[in-house]
Amino acid sequence: MKLEKTTPVLYVSDISRSLSYYTHILGFDEKWEWESPPTFGGVEKDGVEIFFSSDGHSRSWVCLIVDDVDAYYKTIVSKGAIIIAPPQSQSWNIREMYVKDPDGNLLSFGHRLDCEPNE
Repeated sequence: MKLEKTTPVLYVSDISRSLSYYTHILGFDEKWEWESPPTFGGVEKDGVEIFFSSDGHSRSWVCLIVDDVDAYYKTIVSKGAIIIAPPQSQSWNIREMYVKDPDGNLLSFGHRLDCEPNE
């Protein structure tokens, strides 16, 4: 078996609100929503998908590797992203920042320190 990708599913209280936050604030593209009002939906950015479900009560954490975390930080902070920690170089060879979505799910965005951003 070859694992080719992963699609995290975040449990959220309001699918429409999450789709709006991820598209308007974090720069993802809305891919789809299921039912009306929506009970499931999904977004995508650069081939990475995230699904949302309103069936559950747990919080989730997703790590996303980007080409330049500092540039992405500047883009989303001006739009009102919920920043938990700005970009910092970590001992595990990642420069990363932490963001929360409206339901408290934690998103870690970062790039590897052994390469230059946009390389």
